[in-house]
Amino acid sequence: MKACDSCNGRAVIGKHHNNVPVWKRAIGMVLVYLPIVTLPFVFISAYLTYYHLILIGGENIKKFSDFLPERASHRYTLKNQITMDASFMASLSQYRLFWILNCTWYCPVSVALMEWHAYLVKLVENWWCPFTHAKKEGYSNAKIDKSFWHIYPEDIVKLDTEDRDNPIWNDEQDK
Repeated sequence: MKACDSCNGRAVIGKHHNNVPVWKRAIGMVLVYLPIVTLPFVFISAYLTYYHLILIGGENIKKFSDFLPERASHRYTLKNQITMDASFMASLSQYRLFWILNCTWYCPVSVALMEWHAYLVKLVENWWCPFTHAKKEGYSNAKIDKSFWHIYPEDIVKLDTEDRDNPIWNDEQDK
């Protein structure tokens, strides 16, 4: 289960958007694009984590491309992309290229990157730290065959039963 799946309700954004002063919305627009600066660092972090897992013997680890939507699944192309009426002269919302870059590159790539990175970090956590805590069930989308603690018979006996038998990091429980 993803963190957003456990939310009790729906986030409210659109209901109040038109009541927010234009200057606040303008700042908000800048803030949504500033994270682009961090994307190279997140890519580096994700790939370091990915290769860490590969180098310690990992196999069948999902790749970044597994998290990207198929290009053909996007509804719009540059030819048929819908736009919005501009609320002011320089508004980018009136241009097809703006929406194509946002909706077929920035948003899906950002979401895929963050989900891939979260998946990899969960794999690392399940490998090195197979100890149950209140949020551990949320790591079930990153199951592994055995944790580091499960590969040594002298250490597996030290684990609490719930940690030893957890199917997230012990494939013996699948049988």
